[in-house]
Amino acid sequence: MASMTANVLRLALAGLLCGAIAAPSVAQEEKTAKQLFGAQTLPNGGAANPIGFYAKGCMSGAVALPADGPTWQAMRLSRNRRWGNPAMISFLKGFSGDAAQLGWGNGILVGDISQPRGGPMITGHASHQIGLDADIWFTPKPAAPLTVAEREAMPFTSMLDKSKFLTVDPRRWSPTHAKLLMLAASYPQVERVFVNPAIKKKMCETWTGDRSLLGKLRPVYGHDEHFHIRLFCPPGAANCEKQAAVAKGDGCDKSLAWWFTKEPWAAPKPPDPTKKPVKPRQVMLADLPKACAAVLAAPARPGMADALGANAANSPVVPQPSEPVMSGEDVPLPSPRPSR
Repeated sequence: MASMTANVLRLALAGLLCGAIAAPSVAQEEKTAKQLFGAQTLPNGGAANPIGFYAKGCMSGAVALPADGPTWQAMRLSRNRRWGNPAMISFLKGFSGDAAQLGWGNGILVGDISQPRGGPMITGHASHQIGLDADIWFTPKPAAPLTVAEREAMPFTSMLDKSKFLTVDPRRWSPTHAKLLMLAASYPQVERVFVNPAIKKKMCETWTGDRSLLGKLRPVYGHDEHFHIRLFCPPGAANCEKQAAVAKGDGCDKSLAWWFTKEPWAAPKPPDPTKKPVKPRQVMLADLPKACAAVLAAPARPGMADALGANAANSPVVPQPSEPVMSGEDVPLPSPRPSR
């Protein structure tokens, strides 16, 4: 009997300890989810696991894309957003080599992937939360490696002619740009590639190769200076929430034509002066999948501090003037709207 009682007490104590690890503290309950996840500089030590949806989740067991590789360089290191699911990091390494062979300079420049533990970001994206999204600049990796300072200050290059409405600038766009996008779409693990509506229209009008994968290119706001690759949930990732499948066809239909109407660009209706303004509700930790609390509370994986390298992770993240704080697929879309 005494032995049974001791076992019960041990189990109860273990349950209390596990609950203490997973349960958010009072301080966590007062802070927003983006403040909590934005403060993390290193990943947890758990198994690699994307948790939740691309725009509402977190990730366990992230790995970092090395800041420099033979056919890639990571940009804006001070943001500390080059962490991802191992499937994404492996993909970027392979894609960068294929891009270089294609003739895309010496490889790719990689923008934001995710934070060390994923989750909402203090500035920028609404997605990129589970380590399966990555931004690729519309600028090839130059022959001479960029310094850390150059990677912070280098301006973005838009593919649009800003003097016209949703028009690709022919002085900047080339057939290699088109080949690069179709190369990205060709990987079976790639679920979507987000591009500006003008770029999607350009591809619809000019692509003469196999059009079976053209539907993966999805038109959204922004994305004229970079394109955004999204991977499927990896096999066996039970906690990863899938996105609805891309509609059949090349996407060069009324869903694209909608972007060239007035509706997507209409100014918001002025607030009703007779009603009290409603303050937007912030996303809190409790709004994310329950497992994210444990990811947040877990100790950092040992030996990961060296992975930061030149990140300057403790430096304040300052959005560049040339880059909108909210961009592309992260901007709230009006309704009704075509499926992305």
